[in-house]
Amino acid sequence: MFGKLFGRGAERPAADPHALPAERSGKNGTYKLRALGDTRVLALVEAATAGDWTAVRAALAPFDLGRDHQVLGTLADLDGVQDWIGRAIEEDKEHQATALLISGARHISWGWEARTAARAANVTREQWRIFHERLEIAEEQLLEAAESRPEWVTPWSRLLTSGRGMSVGHAVNGARLDAALRRDPLDLETHLEWVSYLQPRWSGEPGQALAFAREAFARAPQGHRLGCVIAMAHIENWVESDREDCLETPEIQAELRAAADHSILHPDYVPRPGWQQDFNMFAMALSLAEERHTIRRVFRALDGAYTSWPWVYIGEPEKRFAHHHRRA
Repeated sequence: MFGKLFGRGAERPAADPHALPAERSGKNGTYKLRALGDTRVLALVEAATAGDWTAVRAALAPFDLGRDHQVLGTLADLDGVQDWIGRAIEEDKEHQATALLISGARHISWGWEARTAARAANVTREQWRIFHERLEIAEEQLLEAAESRPEWVTPWSRLLTSGRGMSVGHAVNGARLDAALRRDPLDLETHLEWVSYLQPRWSGEPGQALAFAREAFARAPQGHRLGCVIAMAHIENWVESDREDCLETPEIQAELRAAADHSILHPDYVPRPGWQQDFNMFAMALSLAEERHTIRRVFRALDGAYTSWPWVYIGEPEKRFAHHHRRA
């Protein structure tokens, strides 16, 4: 697949022995990616769903949870993790930092579930109370995990999310950003968190997020997934805009093409569990920009694999993905 995308001279990578088979449904040939499309992540999900901490630890062996945001995010989004992870924190002192990290990340997702995606004015007082209560727990646990494992970047990136929800202020969030980037100056998820934070609906000014994304992208080596920050900055601008066609300009189309060629479509790009989300970011941005050339290569690589993020920004996201998939 990737060899065809990158040209005749590119070597075709060996088949991924851990790839989950696609579970396609309907006539569109699309499907929702599960467990990052990886059998090892599926084993982790099954262990976490069963509340089996010993099996979770064993399934985590191939991954570095202190740097792998997507594997951590998979655990954070699993309902029920909050019911048993506290016991792991109390009973397994050897792996306490890992349990704290998982619990902190889960409490952020759990907090946002209580808040819902409604506008702030439509969130009830009780929803706000539960939201803040869960984020406070997350902050305490993530800071403890970060102290225990100072080399980890994921606690600091997650603290940017909780800090945004808790409105801790620019100085605190800025310090957290610096802490994350000291550990990994090219960390994509940290950059994406800051792009969100710089949106006017949170605390930024128009144009700030895109300027930050462009500065970051300029430092990215060829084939690095940090190029996705350009796609997400434009998607965030679309969310903020009152105009559906705000991305439909030759300049934006050209910028997205260049970013895709430099990152996900470059021969040096290395697929990892959940790589489809990188491609979905570009698929959505290119679709909103009505770009008709590079988008074909992106959808061809995806081969129908849909990830809910970032399409959740659009009503009926799976239908919109399928629509653009057909068009491409």
